[in-house]
Amino acid sequence: MNNACDVLVVGAGPVGLTLANLLGQQGVDVLVLERADELIDYPRAVGIDDEALRAMQTAGLVEEVLPHTIPDQKIYMINGDGTVLSEVNPTTREFGWPRRNGFVQPLVDQVLLAGLDRFPNTSVRFGAEVVDLTEDTDGVVATLANGETVRALYAVAAEGGASPTRKRLGISFEGETRPTDGIVIDVANDPIGTPHAVFGGDPARSYASIALPHGIRRWEFTLFEDETEADVDDDEFVFGLLAPHVPDPSELDIIRRRVYRHHARVAGRFRHGRVLLAGDAAHVMPVVGGQGWNSGIRDAFNLGWKLAAVVKGLSTDGLLDTYETERLGHVTQMVAVSLQMAKEMTDHDPRKAAERDRIAAGRTPEEREAQRRQAFKPQPKFDRGVLVHTPLPASKSLPDRDVPRLAGSIFPQPTATDADGVEMLLDDATGQGWRILTWNNDPTAFLSASTRAALDRFGARLVQVVPKAQLPWARKQAAAGVTVVGDLGGESSLQAWFDARPVGAVVVRPDHVIAAECLSQQLDDVVARVLEAACVTRVA
Repeated sequence: MNNACDVLVVGAGPVGLTLANLLGQQGVDVLVLERADELIDYPRAVGIDDEALRAMQTAGLVEEVLPHTIPDQKIYMINGDGTVLSEVNPTTREFGWPRRNGFVQPLVDQVLLAGLDRFPNTSVRFGAEVVDLTEDTDGVVATLANGETVRALYAVAAEGGASPTRKRLGISFEGETRPTDGIVIDVANDPIGTPHAVFGGDPARSYASIALPHGIRRWEFTLFEDETEADVDDDEFVFGLLAPHVPDPSELDIIRRRVYRHHARVAGRFRHGRVLLAGDAAHVMPVVGGQGWNSGIRDAFNLGWKLAAVVKGLSTDGLLDTYETERLGHVTQMVAVSLQMAKEMTDHDPRKAAERDRIAAGRTPEEREAQRRQAFKPQPKFDRGVLVHTPLPASKSLPDRDVPRLAGSIFPQPTATDADGVEMLLDDATGQGWRILTWNNDPTAFLSASTRAALDRFGARLVQVVPKAQLPWARKQAAAGVTVVGDLGGESSLQAWFDARPVGAVVVRPDHVIAAECLSQQLDDVVARVLEAACVTRVA
């Protein structure tokens, strides 16, 4: 038996590779097993969002990913007559990156695979099919098709929607499958040449036309029940689909054509003992929302720091229960939104299409602006897990405002400066991992020696945020171990964030989720409660 690793990842797709990179950064021994002989080379997902790009930034790979993206890609939802029903074009940078980006998935997957070369404690084996996964008191044992066994402390199944692991564990996968398939056609030397994407809700046949990086154009068409995969292999059939879109389909440089099916399903649970499900193994959704790939990256981002903390003995095993607690609600929302969008844009009932068009035509300017800003996309936000809810402080030094509390949501990432005054994104200025940020205060003034010792075990960073004008003075006065960050001011600054809510301190997790927010004087007690929620192990 091969005692191979701390964490075994089944599946070398984007979720498994992202998780392996995040664990590799933290010194966890990881083995990725993939039954295929190489990475899948055909594009599947075509959209990467700001949260996923921030995860790539955290993994130290965003500069390698960006060349394979189209930032701020606009989407037009149109009907069969070409009338624009809605425009999706969010241009803000709440998390530091464009909110919508076209991308070429195989090239980004290659970046993720190459990223593992940075770590001596990570490895990938292709042509290694896991045929069984059993658990004992000390860990899990994977049996490969060649009879070899591999032992690990934990296993993460990230081997796709058909996940053999999920099926062997008897975990349900409730939801629905659309009765008709779709066809994906990718061409090189984009014959359209425009940067945006179009989703056509044509009752005659719904479609999507999407510009991708490097001169690639993606078309997706709905197939009808009497159309089969054999039709997809027929050039004349494919040319007929493309004829309304290009002058001469026979001249297209078709890279590939594939049939796919629309699923909307969520696993009954994301954890079974020492085995966890992530990505499509845990949830699948229609492609129209462009959130399947991104939802899987969120899984890896949520799970990565937790597995590392448990494997390294910083937290007890109970921390892993919060993975499902935190991710299940949001991903269920995302599946529902994607399914609703798919039904609206791919329904071939002329009466339903006409009603959709009527509703779209009657939208107010405010409703159209909400569509443009992508307000329909549910933001990750949870009420239970590794977070602490603090009541609104009672203080005559604060205005009486009804301000939503943000514990369980993502902390913003504006541009700031490091201690030398060099402008950069906030996460780069502060460093990654756990962070305690205080506005204009030295955080050590509010933390006891025992709390600081506990934070040191987690490698937490203490961050003092000051207006840039104060930076030289604050840098000289900073206590040992405190990182000073300069705020640039303006509407998207940290000063504006703190000014809008009754708090002077915030605790941020490694996945950039706000674990707690409080007045500076409450910081020591609140941090202690956050560490308790993170299931920290006691030090003798």
